[in-house]
Amino acid sequence: MSAIPTAVVLIDLQEGFFEFPDLADNRELMIRECNWLAREARAGGHQVIVVNTVHRRDRSTWTLKMLEDGQGFNFEGSRQAEPLEGLDLRPAAVLAKTRDSAFFGTGLAEHLRASGIRRLVLAGVTAESCVSATGRDAFAHDLEVVYARLAIASSDADRGWTDLENLGVDFRQPILNRPDLERLLGGS
Repeated sequence: MSAIPTAVVLIDLQEGFFEFPDLADNRELMIRECNWLAREARAGGHQVIVVNTVHRRDRSTWTLKMLEDGQGFNFEGSRQAEPLEGLDLRPAAVLAKTRDSAFFGTGLAEHLRASGIRRLVLAGVTAESCVSATGRDAFAHDLEVVYARLAIASSDADRGWTDLENLGVDFRQPILNRPDLERLLGGS
């Protein structure tokens, strides 16, 4: 399974997202599981890519929803935009995004093509938005995707996991547990 060039993509593991009570409860689990994924990836010779949501205060990067609500989030240089304390993600490529998909305006597709990456292990927040949007776009870029079950959090668990299960069926993007991820990444 690990013969396919693979990258672990960690999405929105930032302080701002874990201010919300529905995600705050998952903080320690996310740190532990994402650190484990990053270690496994490095040990197996795979890339780790961190994609963070970062906005400008001048509203130029805000989504329609943010503009309608008059409320920005994860501003450049703010505590909200910082990675979760306790994450050990070095060395990793770090990209900034302003929309749900890690592919939108980030250069991720080009980076993956240049690196020969053909499979992604997706993790981060949230299942129902940024993780699933990235999985859909990865399919459009002809990339295989697997989801790291314990390293994905959701602010609406029923909706989030239903989204990922549907992607699993529609796009053959399975949700894997640690033993399968360990075999896939070949790190331990």
